[in-house]
Amino acid sequence: MSISQVKRQIYKANMLTWTYLCIAITVCIVIFMIAYIFFRSIPYFSWHLLSTSPSYLNDTIGVLPDILNTIYIIFTTLIFVLPMGVGAAIYLTEYARSPKLVKAIEYCIETLAGIPSIIYGLVGMLIFCQFFGLQTSLLAGSLTLMIMNLPTIIRTTQESLKTVPSSYREGAFGLGAAKWHVIRTVVLPCCIDGIVTGCILSVGRMLGESAALLFTAGFAHNLNGFFDGMTSAGSTLTVALYVYAKEQGEFEVAFVIAAILLFMSLVINILATYLARRIQKRKAVK
Repeated sequence: MSISQVKRQIYKANMLTWTYLCIAITVCIVIFMIAYIFFRSIPYFSWHLLSTSPSYLNDTIGVLPDILNTIYIIFTTLIFVLPMGVGAAIYLTEYARSPKLVKAIEYCIETLAGIPSIIYGLVGMLIFCQFFGLQTSLLAGSLTLMIMNLPTIIRTTQESLKTVPSSYREGAFGLGAAKWHVIRTVVLPCCIDGIVTGCILSVGRMLGESAALLFTAGFAHNLNGFFDGMTSAGSTLTVALYVYAKEQGEFEVAFVIAAILLFMSLVINILATYLARRIQKRKAVK
């Protein structure tokens, strides 16, 4: 064995060692954070805390309004952002003819992705709350989150569309299928994983967003139905975590909210993956 081969093997062994070490450190940090949050929150979990709203008159604390507001705002934002993001990605990949136009739009999308969230909150407050007259409400917060998450949905869907082999499109066109029929029945089912990935990333950002929602959705703890809640101010779990930890010093409640956020993120990821697999199986059967 030559000296160069020995050096190559030593280099390969060192790289593998550092790779496994970095993976192990990352996994340990994630496990420690999750375990620490649940360790601090489990002693304070109670059905009363999860099923009631806070009351200053009765001196009680509850996070039910915050849980419902979080679900409302995620559901509404996804209704807006998924059709717009997927539609924009389909246009850029399948219909746009001018490469210069595509590059300009992609540059704008990448610029939007790098803007700090607090600027989105300020713009959302000026446009949705004041100019359109929505006031401080969950609907204004949802529209702001829609703009924030459009770049993520567009880019992940666009990259997934590009991975579909051109032979699939050519075969469908050869059978006489129209362009939209090919996109709907051939291209989109092949890139469901990319759309689901973008959806999961967007939901994760929605769950963790607080700065933009402080400007647009407010931090009220009112218990409302869906339609009443969307037109009134409300606090999401992340905003409530900030208020309880920084403004009121209720760190026990803050850790409970953090555990709820982790659980919701896990459930949403599992549901999104399950739905993607179901859609792929139905398309395969057809």
